[in-house]
Amino acid sequence: MILRHLLLSGVLAAVVSCEQQVKDEPATNPPDKSSEYPAVLFLGTSLTAGYGIDPAKAYPALIQQKIDAVGLPYLVVNAGVSGETSAGAVRRVDWLLQQPVSVLVVETGANDGLRGLPIDSLRSNVDAILRRAHQLQPSAKLVLVGMKIPPNYGRAYSQQFESIYPQLARAHGATLVPFLLQGVGGVSALNQPDGVHPTAEGQRRMAETVWRVLEPVLKDRAETGRTEKASG
Repeated sequence: MILRHLLLSGVLAAVVSCEQQVKDEPATNPPDKSSEYPAVLFLGTSLTAGYGIDPAKAYPALIQQKIDAVGLPYLVVNAGVSGETSAGAVRRVDWLLQQPVSVLVVETGANDGLRGLPIDSLRSNVDAILRRAHQLQPSAKLVLVGMKIPPNYGRAYSQQFESIYPQLARAHGATLVPFLLQGVGGVSALNQPDGVHPTAEGQRRMAETVWRVLEPVLKDRAETGRTEKASG
């Protein structure tokens, strides 16, 4: 129990640090519609942004390497912002989806959970993101990245928090990554000194977790595109 409280204190301190960083971060540019390849947009928090490490080692950049290795025609756009909440993601999604996006990967909620945001508010925000994606990019495939939090706020809250992701994935026809930090969360060797943000090796493992789910989506999307071109 003492260890859990110490971990939570470190997490909250890291979140405050990330929030202070947001003010100085340049805005993420939306995908360039002149790009040769369709975009895979990662909308996320510091976990996606690659806080504390070389951005080239953040898991979206590693996903791009995997995409290139199997010869798929996609360009990854990392729209992760340190300290962002689900409400912040709602405010950004319209702007980010101004340009065509083939696949939208949504990673949000970790900072909300650390604040103890009411479950209904988190659910409403994630639901709003997925709804706007359907409205603005109806042909885009959606991937929702699940998150878990330590039981410091009570087992009921933690269970309700975790259950939001599969529920909303089903409701919106999104593909679910069950837990982004699988095998990484709570493993000191895979996290930076703050105990929250993954090291480069932690990010590599996150990339593997996401890729297992994302690769079939991308291959199916590419095949559908080829079929549509052939029939057109």
